Amino acid sequence: MKRQQTEDIIKFLKDNIQPLEDNVYGPSYRASVYLTDGTFLPCVIFRNTKPIVNLAIRRFKEERVGKSIFNRSSGLGYYEIIKTFVAKGNCINDYDIASVEKSRFAFPLNIQMQIRGETTMGWTGFAAKMKDGKYFSFGSTFHWAFFQMPDGYSADDIGEIINHSYVLKSGELRSHKIAFSEYPDDYKEVVIHRERPFFECYLDNI
Repeated sequence: MKRQQTEDIIKFLKDNIQPLEDNVYGPSYRASVYLTDGTFLPCVIFRNTKPIVNLAIRRFKEERVGKSIFNRSSGLGYYEIIKTFVAKGNCINDYDIASVEKSRFAFPLNIQMQIRGETTMGWTGFAAKMKDGKYFSFGSTFHWAFFQMPDGYSADDIGEIINHSYVLKSGELRSHKIAFSEYPDDYKEVVIHRERPFFECYLDNI
């Protein structure tokens, strides 16, 4: 499979995808890609290289001079920070990408921005009302870039977000008590569409 040029990838992303703004990593473009061997990756975030490199340089320096709490507590802070940046995470190279397209698992930016706050500590539950009037439950402990979608739907089918809510298998919409210490008794009747894992691709000129 012929490889798409990096400048063409960047042009597609900027022309077709509204980026999520991230205070640490900068603008994040969410997409799907085909690799040159035909492998399909449904969830990929494209980011500029500079913010992550500068963050690594700063964190390495802090650990090396003993300014970090991790270094003081274990003595292994510098090693652990190096490991975090070089031996963890899911990354792909731009030169292994054959083509890029919109991801059906990435909420449009105007929908994404409707999600508000934690429902309870470590959990944000919400419902999505589809453009056909049906409701579905969603939830995440941490990641927000991509969500599993109900069969037959894509993220573009979402009409609005109903925060701190869930949907029974019968289709009935219910509201969470905020913040709750125990899940509601009828939560066993809920199908929750969770966050999806993703890959990252860093580009110099995006």
